[in-house]
Amino acid sequence: MPDRAPQPVDRQLPTEESRDLIALVRDIIQREIAPRAAEEEDSGHFPREVFSLLSESGLLGLPYDSEYGGGDQPYEVYLQVLEELAAARLTVGLGVSVHSLACHALAGYGSKEQQGEHLPAMLGGGLLGAYCLSEPASGSDAASLRTKAVRDGDSWVITGTKSWITHGGIADFYTVLARTGGEGARGITAFLVPCDVPGLNAAAPEKKMGMKGSPTAQLHFDGVRVPDSRRIGDEGQGFAIALSALDSGRLGIAACAIGVAQAALDEAVSYATGREQFGRPIADFQGLRFMLADMATRIEAGRALYLAAARLRDAGRPFSRQAAMAKLFCTDTAMSVTTDAVQVLGGYGYTLDFPVERYMREAKVLQIVEGTNQIQRMVIARHLAGPETR
Repeated sequence: MPDRAPQPVDRQLPTEESRDLIALVRDIIQREIAPRAAEEEDSGHFPREVFSLLSESGLLGLPYDSEYGGGDQPYEVYLQVLEELAAARLTVGLGVSVHSLACHALAGYGSKEQQGEHLPAMLGGGLLGAYCLSEPASGSDAASLRTKAVRDGDSWVITGTKSWITHGGIADFYTVLARTGGEGARGITAFLVPCDVPGLNAAAPEKKMGMKGSPTAQLHFDGVRVPDSRRIGDEGQGFAIALSALDSGRLGIAACAIGVAQAALDEAVSYATGREQFGRPIADFQGLRFMLADMATRIEAGRALYLAAARLRDAGRPFSRQAAMAKLFCTDTAMSVTTDAVQVLGGYGYTLDFPVERYMREAKVLQIVEGTNQIQRMVIARHLAGPETR
């Protein structure tokens, strides 16, 4: 039995335009991303040139309004683009998701003047964004953030530290959540902060077990002054804006997770059908065949789950519970499938000669970012049973 080359995912896309879009993404992946993914991840190289190409190709603003340079694509399509990119290299897929998250506040809550001034460059002008919510002492409990923004005439002065910032130190703009009022969620406001403002400095990137090509760093705000024209939404509205962004962002993480899982399955099938033991391909052995079948089934279920949530969002219906479910299930699936892929390859799976060990290391972070999977379970349970009693 010959080994099987991976086949592209058979996608159910709503329009001919979206099918052409996926074809464009696959062409860019084949030419510019996949050939260098393993080497660049190993060396820790961030592919800024790839993000510039994605911007030029109209792929950094897909779910946003074409009036400001976006792609007018439904989330159903945008997420499948993310999945394709993440399957080729998670640094790219997750990077596009984070950039989209960073644009969400201005696109959804900014004034027409703000949107006209800033969005075209953010969506299609080559800029790259980052999202600043987490802090050293407030991760899951984001409402307790301590970074402060104090009003000073027509400006705000921001002081504090943000942690775990994807693209920290290399982004062109930061969507920053800071405390402008009292304690709790109602005292938080959102700001759009340029990268070159005095007083903004990035620490050295974190040393991580995976995603080495994607810089993650603390950001220090030492009296950073921004004009009130860069405040997004009303004072005290920031936490609501953040939660809205995270609902959409969790779908992006879900799609990226399924991309990583699909890449691991493809590698496992290719190896199992080509590797022989006891005179026949190891894919002939029932135990391994069942493992591959389970991996494929979980991937299909995860894909269906995130697409169902996306279609709710596209229809303007509530989708917070479904987004949490998709993030939870898809990222747990990615961890499970990548671990199984290493097992299918045996000793080879544990070496750097095959990509499955990288997929396993990358899958782990997806269970943590944009709300740990324990937080997702809390969100789902609250939708089912109401808030916890104290």
